[in-house]
Amino acid sequence: MSRRSELPRGLDLDGFTVAEARAAGVNRKRTRARDLEIPFRGVRAFAGSGAAVAGLARAYAARMPADHFFSHTTGALLLGLPLPRRLENDPRLHVSVLSPERALRMRGVVGHSVRGRPGLWIVNGLTMTDPVSTWCDLAALLGPDDLIAVGDHLLGKLAPPATMELLAAAVAARAGRRGVQRLRQALVWVRPRVESPRETRLRLLVVRAGFPEPDTNVDLPLPPGRRRARGDLVYLRYKILVEYDGEQHRTDDAQFARDLERLDDLAAAGWRVIRAAKGTRPAEILSRLDEALRARGWRP
Repeated sequence: MSRRSELPRGLDLDGFTVAEARAAGVNRKRTRARDLEIPFRGVRAFAGSGAAVAGLARAYAARMPADHFFSHTTGALLLGLPLPRRLENDPRLHVSVLSPERALRMRGVVGHSVRGRPGLWIVNGLTMTDPVSTWCDLAALLGPDDLIAVGDHLLGKLAPPATMELLAAAVAARAGRRGVQRLRQALVWVRPRVESPRETRLRLLVVRAGFPEPDTNVDLPLPPGRRRARGDLVYLRYKILVEYDGEQHRTDDAQFARDLERLDDLAAAGWRVIRAAKGTRPAEILSRLDEALRARGWRP
């Protein structure tokens, strides 16, 4: 390893301030070396490292005014909310301040001046908008289905989970603000117990095609002695299950074995299982579901 690549162990290579580097004994010339990039003034990160947002946020927080806070996609990533890949890979930090103070202008930072006082959380020393406020802010940046997926996550995966009442109150409080119409439209489609964005999209595909809306991730009634089972999209009345198989179901041998046992139990109990994977064509899913529902008495 060259001397240029060596930096003190205490520095977060996803992002550190020049002041932190100086305190660790790094000289000015080293902080200007070509293997370091400048995501924003006074901060360095290894060039081309795809620096994680948490590291950049920690570095920026050292110079962030006390009344500023992380928001929008930065808040979402810090909170673990699901975002499209294009936004996950955007290295810019979103930083907000309350109106009438003007939005920050700085390279590597997207500034926002926001009306109203959002809820704030402090996580690992970083101040950010709370999950429901973050979801509302994302309406200006996300498409409808991605916004629904984040709403599903808030009800199903957040700890502690949000509630429909909280989401509805937050949307009502946004009347007249940018993105409120998209929030209202998304709220209609948000559901509890959804465990991934792919499940969200699978449910939306099915319902928009004119099929009945399934229950999401509910327990399946099986005979005594059978392993407890749950399903992604469940039609209890017709004993039909539609589910998405992630890659872990094929790469994890123990998981694969449990899946086979579960499928045998479901078949023995009279359930029809329609499985979808990453490469399954939407038309194929809908065709199989149509056939299964009609065979069990459903009519449009």
